[in-house]
Amino acid sequence: MGMNDKKLKEFRQREKRKKLNHWFQNLLLTFFVLLFGFPIYWIFIGAFKEKGEFFHYPPIFWINHFKFDNFFRALSLGGSKGTLDSLIVACVGTVLVVILALFAGYGLGRFKFGGPNLSFFVLSLLFAPPIIAVLPLFFIFKYLRIVDTYLALIWSYLLINLPFAIWLIKGFIEDLPEEIESAALVDGHSRFGAFRKVTLPLIIPGVVVSALFVFVFAWNEFLFALMFTRSNVRTLPVVLSELIGGHGIQWGELSALSLIAIIPGVILVVFFQKYLVRGLTFGAVKG
Repeated sequence: MGMNDKKLKEFRQREKRKKLNHWFQNLLLTFFVLLFGFPIYWIFIGAFKEKGEFFHYPPIFWINHFKFDNFFRALSLGGSKGTLDSLIVACVGTVLVVILALFAGYGLGRFKFGGPNLSFFVLSLLFAPPIIAVLPLFFIFKYLRIVDTYLALIWSYLLINLPFAIWLIKGFIEDLPEEIESAALVDGHSRFGAFRKVTLPLIIPGVVVSALFVFVFAWNEFLFALMFTRSNVRTLPVVLSELIGGHGIQWGELSALSLIAIIPGVILVVFFQKYLVRGLTFGAVKG
């Protein structure tokens, strides 16, 4: 009986520790959700507040009447053009980056083109801060007379996002067994045919993850957009910065336009959640 009582006591202690750990994990998770979710919630309710409600004391944490005046004013102050320009630049840039990264990543991952030094060189491009490329690119764009055009931004985003996309896709391709392609080649497919019909469908989750990261980087980028645009092209981050003036901040319009800026990323994550989860865990479990 003494031995059984001891085992029962140890079992109860283990169960108690498990419950405490589970409770602590839930508490910690709730804390971080509130910590990172509150700014988004504050932007959301701020987009529907009236101007005087931003300076109300105590602060207003909930609104009873949703008014869309801030959205109309934000769009009329350049938000509509900023959204359109950002969509054009981010979408076109993402498509170009993913296409080029697919071929470059395949060459580096399968044929070890350039040896390990070239792969490390591609990775090392990520270490440099993008600001060092601003001045050289500005003189190049000025010489080519493409400052304040979509082409200037697409080109600059291509340069800063391509190394990252190549490195990601190269990793996904290397995690895919080469024997799968070899079997397709034996069946009579060309190298490109094996890549298109066998490799590409299998690494779609990785391609989606790469495209999503590239799109978000291009959508949120501010420095190049500020330096290479004037009036013909004004992306959403630039328009948002213009709502913060020296004589005051247009809180309502800023909140509304910030909410609009969040929407594309949320939509992409919701629609491609399945691919996103598979892509982020691609190659993590190997047989």
